[in-house]
Amino acid sequence: MIFTVLIPLLLACFVPFISKFKHQIHTGVFVFFIPLVIFLYFIQFIGLGFEPIRHTYSWIPSLGVNFDFYLDGLSLLFALLISGIGALVVLYSIYYLDRSERLGHFYVYLLMFMSAMLGVVLSDNVFVLYTFWELTSISSFLLIGYWHFKEKSRYGALKSMIITIFGGLSMFGGFSLLTVISGTTSIQSMIANVDVILDSPYMPLALGFILLGAFTKSAQFPFHIWLPDAMEAPTPVSAYLHSATMVKAGLYLVARFSPVFGTYEWFFIIVSIVGIITLCWASYMAVHQTDLKAILAFSTISQLGMIMAMLGFGTKAAIFAAVFHILNHATFKGSLFMVAGTVDHETGTRDIRKLGGLLTFMPITATLALFGTFSMAGIPLPFLNGFYSKELFFESTLDLQGAGAIASVLADIIPYLAVFGSIFTFVYSLYFLFGTFGGKTQFDKLPVKPHEAPIGMLASPIILVLGVILIGLFPSAVNGTFIAHAAEAVYGEEVVKDIEFWHGWDAPAFQMSLVVVGIGTVLTATRTRWNRVYRFLPGKLSVNKVYDGIMDKLDTYSRKITTFYMTGSLRLYMAIILSTIVIVTVSFMLATGGFTIDFGNLASVTIIDLAVALVITAAAIGTIFAKKNVAAILIAGVAGYGVSLLFVIYRAPDLALTQLVVETVSVALFLLCFYHLPDLKKQHEPLHTKTTNTIVSVGFGAMMTLIGISAHSSDWFGTISDYFVETSKPLGGGNNIVNVILVDMRGLDTLFEITVLGIAVLAIYTLIKLKTDKGGK
Repeated sequence: MIFTVLIPLLLACFVPFISKFKHQIHTGVFVFFIPLVIFLYFIQFIGLGFEPIRHTYSWIPSLGVNFDFYLDGLSLLFALLISGIGALVVLYSIYYLDRSERLGHFYVYLLMFMSAMLGVVLSDNVFVLYTFWELTSISSFLLIGYWHFKEKSRYGALKSMIITIFGGLSMFGGFSLLTVISGTTSIQSMIANVDVILDSPYMPLALGFILLGAFTKSAQFPFHIWLPDAMEAPTPVSAYLHSATMVKAGLYLVARFSPVFGTYEWFFIIVSIVGIITLCWASYMAVHQTDLKAILAFSTISQLGMIMAMLGFGTKAAIFAAVFHILNHATFKGSLFMVAGTVDHETGTRDIRKLGGLLTFMPITATLALFGTFSMAGIPLPFLNGFYSKELFFESTLDLQGAGAIASVLADIIPYLAVFGSIFTFVYSLYFLFGTFGGKTQFDKLPVKPHEAPIGMLASPIILVLGVILIGLFPSAVNGTFIAHAAEAVYGEEVVKDIEFWHGWDAPAFQMSLVVVGIGTVLTATRTRWNRVYRFLPGKLSVNKVYDGIMDKLDTYSRKITTFYMTGSLRLYMAIILSTIVIVTVSFMLATGGFTIDFGNLASVTIIDLAVALVITAAAIGTIFAKKNVAAILIAGVAGYGVSLLFVIYRAPDLALTQLVVETVSVALFLLCFYHLPDLKKQHEPLHTKTTNTIVSVGFGAMMTLIGISAHSSDWFGTISDYFVETSKPLGGGNNIVNVILVDMRGLDTLFEITVLGIAVLAIYTLIKLKTDKGGK
């Protein structure tokens, strides 16, 4: 399984080279086969006899962090959606994105996101899951901001990253608490130790942190505001990220941890309330939108809220309905996003006020929209998969039983809220369909004369609509083969549920559907008469205003604080940095009794040692009073070479050689740099500045001296040198202990140092390139 996760990321490295031939053949043609192969790999596991599979690959075994991949019914469902919808999105993008676009960038970001999502749904280790989780935020930021020359694209990308990464950090805190409580980083092991977790006093805190991460990712109220702004991304991105994959990551997280928290009363209360409020509010707001993708964005939020609420209910019927609707939503919503993109591509606008009457010009697209919107609305027709899961949703709301006072009240009102949200779901579905394809064509408002899209652009939504119809006609074909397995993975035991179209006229769920259709039809027909209600609700109230206000205040106060100390004075910067180090370090060591002075067990000091030390001291002091650049550098070099000599005296030739090389390179680089800098000049500074400089420098030097003496004098821990001597050969495979320490024992530290240098090189190259480009202009 590790190959399915990492192959998109590895092959993404070759996309920039392939994209150089984009004018001969579209880059997407090569990329298309990557998700297709992954989909074919996972589809082999579909079947009645499927059993979970685990693969473990060692990564950081000393910390208990490994690539533990676990494939059960839930992860299989998501893996099929990620790869299957991904293949269709790439196929759609071949005809949607012009070859003049930056195709290399687009497909690199898309493959990066695909790897990240597969890693999220397949990882059993919580910290590996978190790593992939944040990679989805970064890659989605790049995809949403793909058209970076648009201000709205940059705004939407930044908003999505801030909100989702904020939630991701919260989730990381929850994972850390769960790891401490359960003593394991494996999700399956946590499920096995559920009693230990539920008995912990830190469990509610862990639950809150994890739910916050899930709510932000799945755009639950009030964190939903990033999703409509993310619609500035190209339509293939919206169809992939915002219908089938990224926004469902939060649902996956809640579903995956349901066996852990599902029996906790507040899990039911919090998740159900947030989900049902999201359903009602988003479906209500969708009718007020005028941009096709904005309508679909709020419709996605409402559908995610419905699924989240069912996961919160926690009953067998609700879990089964939630898993089933995850599949159904991916089919009809993916097709509708592609329909919206097709309309935009062929008419030049997504403004529904300018559209209408497109049925005549785009009959195939209109037919696809009809199946998609009717399925989303839950219209009771036997060939629409959305109706089945919507009716299962209604059934699950009627089976709720609350244990406490709050839960009991919630169980009583949820069915009514479910009907309310579904009514507006019906309204915005028909609003999308008839507002776009019904009525009269407004040629004077269309930038481009409408016409049907090429078959290549229609192929992907046709396949998805076929999925809508086939699942509607043969729901049992997907039930036992993998929907039941997914529901079992969430509920923790076997879930058996028959999917049937007809339950009789007296079935409460069917009667609720009739109420939705009846009232929804009336509201759709009279929409222009009652839409004035939006002037009062939400009116001027907006969560977006709260977000913008917070960001503006953060920007204002950050600028004030930064302006206070960022004066351009290097002396001030160094004084602040060194003073902070001194204050924090000395305070900590005083509070913990860290200062210890013991001159016992010291090597004898010879005249040669004293002479070398005096030379080093004189060189250090002489550097301060040097009046020429070259003189200052050479004198500073004397101090460095003196340290090398001390290493030789104390029988550390390897350290001496390292110091000599570093010092020689440093002196050479300083000479090269200072050649282009002005000569040193005597600074006429006021007394208080000189006093500050003296205090900071003496204080820092004294602190380092005391730390060195205390480190030698203390015996709180056993010496680590014996460990290095004993393990450098068996663990590192080297006889040179210092080299083993640098390369193996401190491998991560060395890696990060190299990374910092690499980033610095890229930054310098970018600055030089920008300066060269401006100079060329």
